Amino acid sequence: MAGTAAADLKVGYVNTQRLFRDAPAAVKAAKKIEQEFSKRDQDLQRLAKQVQGLQESLEKGGLTMSEPERRAKEKDLAELSREFQRKQREFREDLNLRQNEENAAIIEKANKAIKQLADSEKYDLIVQDVVWVSPRLDITDKVIKALSESRDPAK
Repeated sequence: MAGTAAADLKVGYVNTQRLFRDAPAAVKAAKKIEQEFSKRDQDLQRLAKQVQGLQESLEKGGLTMSEPERRAKEKDLAELSREFQRKQREFREDLNLRQNEENAAIIEKANKAIKQLADSEKYDLIVQDVVWVSPRLDITDKVIKALSESRDPAK
């Protein structure tokens, strides 16, 4: 009897990484985040070039500078380096926070689509994040398609 029940079991698999990469909401979120953070990223790149330029200036001319001048440039370099590291750390934290917010919204939408798919196609079990799965159980494309077709009036 248990063999018959197992044979009738309908199982599906959803690749979460593909959802985050290919689902329309994920693509839209990635573009939105890129736009939000592009100016800060450019500012960080400029600051990194300033640090590099000051460091190169010290390396090239450090021996010919007066002691007070060299110390002042070293102090400027240290302060600029600290500022760069602080801004870079804040940038990463803010970026990770925004990505996590967007990912949570994507997962919420995906879970609704997966539940609807499970109900409409009579799945007994749908799993995510497994070590290995047969490609014939992969229903990720169906979920992405369902997410593409669903229109969210709030967005």
